Amino acid sequence: MMDLILWRHAEAQEAGDGSDDLARALTAKGEKQAARMAAWLDRQLPEGLRVLASPARRAEQTASALGRKFKRRAELLPGGTPQDLLELAQWPEAKGAVLVVGHQPVLGQTIARLLAIPAPQCAVRKGAVWWLRQRQRLDHGQAVLLVVQSPEFL
Repeated sequence: MMDLILWRHAEAQEAGDGSDDLARALTAKGEKQAARMAAWLDRQLPEGLRVLASPARRAEQTASALGRKFKRRAELLPGGTPQDLLELAQWPEAKGAVLVVGHQPVLGQTIARLLAIPAPQCAVRKGAVWWLRQRQRLDHGQAVLLVVQSPEFL
């Protein structure tokens, strides 16, 4: 059994003309969103969790709110693919849980793919978490949605 926890970075500053997208920081609201979600996650997360984050500043700040060690991985930068994300997380072969802090649209594309949703992607709110579990049912694997949590409802 494997858990894949997808956390979209919290609200970030808008991109300006010619500004570096990867350097965008969280807004004050985004910092509060990240802190609320991190507090909720900290109570839910299992031991032995691996945490992977995009090296974009807004994703690093979101992951840092959790107060756990995390690895920055270029595969999670904007423009990545669901395949990149799943290979990095070792879905569905790994055991235990992996928390991925990243961006839209790849998070929503990954969710749609795993849950066999016919739309090209799911909408994932800023700062929200989607928690999926891979389990064996009869003789095939299944992705099950366990939780969708948004910082606005904490």
